[in-house]
Amino acid sequence: FCLENTDPRMRGRGIQLLSQVLLQCYSLLQEKEVLHLVLFYESRLQDHHLVIPSVLQGLRALSMCKVLSPGLAVSVLKAIFQEVHVQSLMQLDRHTVYSIITNFMSTREEELKGLGADFTFGFIQVMDGEKDPRNLLVAFQIVRDLIAKDYALGPFVEELFEVTSCYFPVDFTPPPNDPHGIQREDLILSLRAVLASTPQFAEFLLPLLIEKLDSELQSAKLDSLQTLTACCAIYGQKELQEFLPSLWSSLRREVFQTASEKIETECLAALHALSACLSRSVLSSDSEDLLDSFLSSILQDCRHHLCEPDMKLVWPSAKLLQAAAGASLRTHHRITRSVLPLLLEQYTKHTQSSQRRTILEMLLGFLELQQKWGHVEEDESTLLSLQAPVCSAVFSALTDPSVQLQLVGIKALTVLGSLKGFLSSSSLELVADHLIRLALHEEDSQSSEAAMEAAGSLAPTYPKVFSGRMVPRLEEELQSGRVGKGEGYHNHHSLQQRCLQALAALSTHTSIVRETVPVLLQHLQKVQKGTEVRNTQDMVSVCQSLHRVALQCQQDAEGCWYFHQTVVPCLLAMAVQAAMQESTHTLPGKVLLEEEVLAAMIPVISAATTHLSPELAAQSVSHVVPLFLDGEVSFLPQNNFPCSFQPFGDGECLEAQRRLVALLMAFVCSLPRDVAIPQQEWLLQELLALSCSCNCPFTATTAAKCFAGLVNKHPAGQQLDEILQLAVNRMEPGLAEGPRRMQALTLLLWVTKALVLRYHPLSSCLTDKLLGLLGDTELGPAAADGFSLLMAESPDVLHKGCHADVRIMFRQRFFTDNVPKLVQGFHGAGPDVKANYLKGLSHVLNHLPKPVLVAELPTLLSLLLEALSCSDRVVQLSTLSCLHPLLLEAPQIMSLHVDTLVTKFLSLTSSPTMAVRIAALRCAHALTSLPTTVLLPYKGQVIRALARPLDDKKRLVRKEAVAARGEW
Repeated sequence: FCLENTDPRMRGRGIQLLSQVLLQCYSLLQEKEVLHLVLFYESRLQDHHLVIPSVLQGLRALSMCKVLSPGLAVSVLKAIFQEVHVQSLMQLDRHTVYSIITNFMSTREEELKGLGADFTFGFIQVMDGEKDPRNLLVAFQIVRDLIAKDYALGPFVEELFEVTSCYFPVDFTPPPNDPHGIQREDLILSLRAVLASTPQFAEFLLPLLIEKLDSELQSAKLDSLQTLTACCAIYGQKELQEFLPSLWSSLRREVFQTASEKIETECLAALHALSACLSRSVLSSDSEDLLDSFLSSILQDCRHHLCEPDMKLVWPSAKLLQAAAGASLRTHHRITRSVLPLLLEQYTKHTQSSQRRTILEMLLGFLELQQKWGHVEEDESTLLSLQAPVCSAVFSALTDPSVQLQLVGIKALTVLGSLKGFLSSSSLELVADHLIRLALHEEDSQSSEAAMEAAGSLAPTYPKVFSGRMVPRLEEELQSGRVGKGEGYHNHHSLQQRCLQALAALSTHTSIVRETVPVLLQHLQKVQKGTEVRNTQDMVSVCQSLHRVALQCQQDAEGCWYFHQTVVPCLLAMAVQAAMQESTHTLPGKVLLEEEVLAAMIPVISAATTHLSPELAAQSVSHVVPLFLDGEVSFLPQNNFPCSFQPFGDGECLEAQRRLVALLMAFVCSLPRDVAIPQQEWLLQELLALSCSCNCPFTATTAAKCFAGLVNKHPAGQQLDEILQLAVNRMEPGLAEGPRRMQALTLLLWVTKALVLRYHPLSSCLTDKLLGLLGDTELGPAAADGFSLLMAESPDVLHKGCHADVRIMFRQRFFTDNVPKLVQGFHGAGPDVKANYLKGLSHVLNHLPKPVLVAELPTLLSLLLEALSCSDRVVQLSTLSCLHPLLLEAPQIMSLHVDTLVTKFLSLTSSPTMAVRIAALRCAHALTSLPTTVLLPYKGQVIRALARPLDDKKRLVRKEAVAARGEW
C-alpha cells in the first residue's frame, strides 16, 4: 500500500522500511530477487526528491550482495550518475552514494572498467563541490583507487585533478568536541596521497605547488614542500624538466630567507628528493642530462657563498649542497668534486679559529655523506685524492687552542676513521697519539671526553693499532705517577682519573679488553696496598672504569665471559683478603671494606653477570655460593688467606667478613632466572638471620636486599611459602619492640617490594603491616619513606635488567589497592602522625604514570593541597614535584583550586630549604599554563611576591624566580 501511495512522504516511508529490511538480510537474497529489486530501485531514482535518500539506502544494501548479476553494477551507477544530483543531497545521503561506488569498485572492478572514461566522468560529477570532511576522506580514497587500479581516465585527467586539487592546501579546523575525530592532518595526508599518485597530474600540480610556495602562508608552504617530496618518488625527468628552474629558485629563496626551521628542513628534504628522482631516471643517448645541469645550477648559486665564512649565507648554501649530494652516489661525486677542494683551500687561507671551525663543520657534513655510501672505488672517490690535505686540516684542528675547533676535529677524525681504507697506518698511529694527548693532557674536559669517545668508536675498527699504541702508553702514565699541567697532588690525581677513564672508553673490542682489564685490576691492587688519603676515591674510580668496561662487553659473549671470569674472582679475592686482615688486625686493607668502595663494586659484579649464558652462569654460581656458605676459597686467585672465611658465622671479629654479603647480593641477584642456585634454602635462611640480627645497618640492608632479590625470582610453591612464613615470623617480633626495629622494617620493605613486583598474594598482607606502622611515632617517618622504595626503580636489585620478576602496571595496581587505605588512615590518624600518611601518599603519587594520576586527580587534589601545609620538607618537596606536571597536563581541574595553589606556592618560595623554594617557583611558573582568564586576578599579587626570591642568596633559586616572574 505504501509503495503505491500517491503521497511522496508515504512512498518514502514504504521504501525506507524495505531498505532497512534489505540492510539486515541482503546476504540471504537470491539472484532473481536481487535483479527484481535493483530494477525497482533504479526506477525509483526518477521519483520525488523526498524518496531518494531511502532509495539510495536500498541500493547500498544491494551493492553488498554477492549474487548480483553481471551488468547490474554498471546499470545502477549509470542510473545514479544520470538521475541524481548528488551534491544537492544531505551529507549522509552523499556518503551513501560514495559507499555504493566503493562497494562496486571492490567487487565488480572489471565491469566498471568496461565503462571506460565514462565511469571517471560520472564520479567527477558526483564529487564536484563536496565540502564535508567525512565524505572527502571516502572520495579521496576512491580517486586513489581509480588511479592505483588503472581505471581509464581518458580526456578527464585535468578534470579529475581540478576536482581534488581545489582542496589544496587543506584549510580545516575540527569543531570543538567533534564526535567524528577527523583531524586536519587526516585530510592533508589523504589529499597528498591523491595528488602524488600519478605522473599524469604533474603538468597541473607542479605550477600549483610553485604558486603556493611563493605565498605568504607558512602552512601552505609546508604542505607544498611535503607534497613535492612525495611526488618525486613517482616522477621522472620528463615530468620535472619544464619546472626545475622555478622549483630550484623557490627552494633556494626559502632556505636563504626563511626564519622557520621547519620550512628549511622541508626545503632540504624536497631538494634531496628532486636530486634522487633525477638520479634514478635512465638516460637515452640523445636526451639532455638534466641531473648535470640541475647540479650545475645549485653549484653556481651556492659555491661562491662558501668562500665567505663570516657571511650569513654560508650555512644555508652548505645545507643545500649537502641535501643534493646525499641523494645518490652520482650527485655525491659531482658536488664533492667541486666543493671539497674549495673548502680545504679556504681552511688553509683563514687563520682565525672561528672561521676554521665553520669551514671544518661544512667539510664534516660532506665527510658524513661519504660515510653513507661506504667504501668507494679509488678512481671514483674525490676524497681519496684529497687524503693528505683532509688529514692535515683535521690534525691541525686537533692541536688548535680553540676547544670548539678541537671538538669538530675529533668528530671529523671519527668519521675519517670509519671510512674503510682512507687512513694509512702512519696516519692511524698519529690519530692514536693525538687522542691520547687530548684525553690525558688537554685542560678542557669537553675535549678530553670527546677524545675518549672517539677512541672507543674507532677501536673496534683498528683493534691492533689501539691496543698496541694506546694501551701501553696509558699503562705507563698510570704507573709513572707523573702529574698533569701544574704541580701537586690534585693534578696527579686528575691525570690518574683520566687514564682510568680512557682505558675504559677504549675497551670496545674483546682483544683490547684482554689488554685493559689486567691493567685496571693491577692498579686496583696497587691502590689497595697504598696508604694515601685519597685511596677510597681512587678505588671508586677504578671500579667505575671496570663497570663501564663490563657494560661495553655485555653484547659480546666472548668478551663478557672473559671479563666475568677475570674480574669477579679477583674482586672477591681482594675483598676476602681485606676482610681477613681486618679480622686478624694485620696489614692495611680496610679501605676496600668501606661502604663507598663496596657500593662501587656492586654494579661491576652485577653488569658482569646479567648477560651470561645460563650454562656459564651455572658454572660461576657453583663457585661463588660455596665461597660464602662453606668458605670454599680454592677458585680465588692468591688464595693463601690467614684464616677461614665465614661471613655468616657468629662473633664480633667476623663483622668485616659480613660486609661482603653486598658482593654476594650483586652476583646472585643478577643471575638469569633459570639458573639454579646451589643450597638456596640454606642461603635464604642465613640471609634472613643476618638481616635481622646484624648491628651494622649497611650489612643488614644488603642482606635484606639479597634475600628479597632471591625471593622475587623463587618459583611459586610450598618452599617459597615456607621461607616467606619464616621471614614473617622473624619480622613481627622485631617490629614490635627491641633494639633492632629499624632492621626489621628494612627487611619488611624489601620483601614487600619483591612480592609487590610479582603480584604475590602475601604482598597485600605485608603492605597492610607497613600501613599500620605509619601510626607508629618511632618508625612512622621511615615507613612513610618506604613507600618511595616500593614504587621507585631500584638501581642494584629487583629491576628488569637483573632478570627480576616485574609485572607490568604493578604501580597502578598498588595505587588502586592502597591509596584508599592511605586516605582513610590519614583521616583517622592523630595530629602527630598525619604527616606520615601524607608523605606515603605523595611518594606513591610521585611514581605513578601521569595519565593515571590525571584521571584520579579530582578525588586526591584536596589532600595534596593539605600536604603543602605540612611542615615536613620531604612531604612538601614530594607534593610539589607531583603537582608540577599536573598543572601542565590537567589545567581545567587545577583552575578550580587556583586561589589555594597561588597562596601555597607563594608561601613556600620563602621556605628555609633551597630545594623547596626551587620546586615552589617551578610550580608558580607552571601556573601560567592555566587559562589566562583564571590567572588575571592574581597577576599583580604574584609579580609582587616573586620580587623577593629575585634577591635569594642561592643562584639556582634566583634563576627559577627570574623565569617564573618573567612568564607572569
